Parts: sequence; structure tokens; C-alpha cells
Amino acid sequence: MSNDDDYVYDEASGEWISAEEARNKDSATDSNEVRDAVGNILVDGDQVTLIKDLVVKGAGQTLKRGTLIKSIRLTGDAQEIDCKFDGIKGLVLRAEFVRKR
Repeated sequence: MSNDDDYVYDEASGEWISAEEARNKDSATDSNEVRDAVGNILVDGDQVTLIKDLVVKGAGQTLKRGTLIKSIRLTGDAQEIDCKFDGIKGLVLRAEFVRKR
């Protein structure tokens, strides 16, 4: 008795792997830790402060050191966080330029 769902094609390796192995692989990639400039682990909803002045391209504005950014969201990239800030839509900051508050 064979079930078609027992094996799935892994595009990264180009091989057929078991469904259980695929689930384990997915959970391992979802656990990327995003760390701030001093090594603290960031999670969705955290508040961060900038550790240096940053010029925001396209907005004609500079965010000053010490600026508080509320309610961040992780993007899946280990170094990028999605932020909301007054007057700037779609702000993405590098984790190396922030410190968890």
C-alpha cells in the first residue's frame, strides 16, 4: 500500500525525500534567529532603537540615532526587519543598525 504523499520533491537538492524529512527541513529554515547589533534575539512586535544615523533613500529624510521604532516584523531574512515609522512607508532596516529596547 503506497501513498503519493509519502515522498516529496526537494527543489534545493533535486531529490525525492520523505514527507517527514521535508517537514523537519522546513521547520529548521523557519527558525532563523534575527539578532540586533549587540546580539539580542529579535521577535515580531519588539521595540528597537537606532544605534546610528541612517539616511532613508527615497524619503529625503534621516533617521537619527536613538530613534524608537515600535512593533517590528521579521521578514524571514536573518538581517532585515520590517518597520513602521511616521511618513515612511515600507521601511526595512538592517538588524545590525538597531538595538532591542
